[in-house]
Amino acid sequence: MKLSLCNEVIRELSFERQCALAAALGYKGLEVAPFTLGDDAWRMPASKRASVRQACADAGVEVSGLHWLLAAPAGLSIATDDRALWQRSVDVMLSSIELCADLGGAYLVHGSPGQRRVAHPDDARRVEEAWSAAAAAAEKAGVVYCLEPLARPDCNFVNTLAEAEGVVRRIGSPAFRLMIDTLASSLEEKEPVADVIRRWMPTGLMAHVQFNDRNKRGPGEGTDKFAPVVEALRDTGYDGWVAMEPFIYEPDGPTCAARMIGYVQGLLEQTA
Repeated sequence: MKLSLCNEVIRELSFERQCALAAALGYKGLEVAPFTLGDDAWRMPASKRASVRQACADAGVEVSGLHWLLAAPAGLSIATDDRALWQRSVDVMLSSIELCADLGGAYLVHGSPGQRRVAHPDDARRVEEAWSAAAAAAEKAGVVYCLEPLARPDCNFVNTLAEAEGVVRRIGSPAFRLMIDTLASSLEEKEPVADVIRRWMPTGLMAHVQFNDRNKRGPGEGTDKFAPVVEALRDTGYDGWVAMEPFIYEPDGPTCAARMIGYVQGLLEQTA
């Protein structure tokens, strides 16, 4: 397993300093939220993409992948019946896939709860149409597009892994797969997260994992126990990226980043 830090946690730092801090703390990668690179990061010029790759290389980290894909520019939706807005939103998705590949990332995470909110069946059809286009683009780019089940009330479409599996199987692309977010799974699944991992990892549909406590802080900063989760990942042979994705950073982002990796590295040593 390789540990990655979701870079919005330390977004007040320049990207070069983000890379340096992540490396110094022991992270192997940054999971990048494109909005931290600007509202138009999805159409970043080649020179800027090269500078991002160089900053990572200089620090000895990688861009593991991208997440928070449709947070910027404002107003995007892949559920809308406004066809022009829907197409613009899809264009941002497809350009983000190209960006991920250009930056050396391996995956993209489609959470984006507000941008996939549905009100009736036609909305859901449009969302799946967008995801099907993303799957084809990801397959061509050599990356994996991950569908993230998210918890209610923040998200009202695809809340459980079983619901996500249905979408993944309908789209039927090896580049469109599932992921586990421990916060969402702890709230939406009917069994402990470790058991969820043991049940779903052998399906071959699982491509990524994010760690966060159900209190929206980082692993080790709440009551959720991550030792069984780490053990389940080891037992099922998972060797991909594990990204730390808290939503509350206290007392600040860098301290939160340090606490999370210290806690998780300790668990990895205990279960080795």
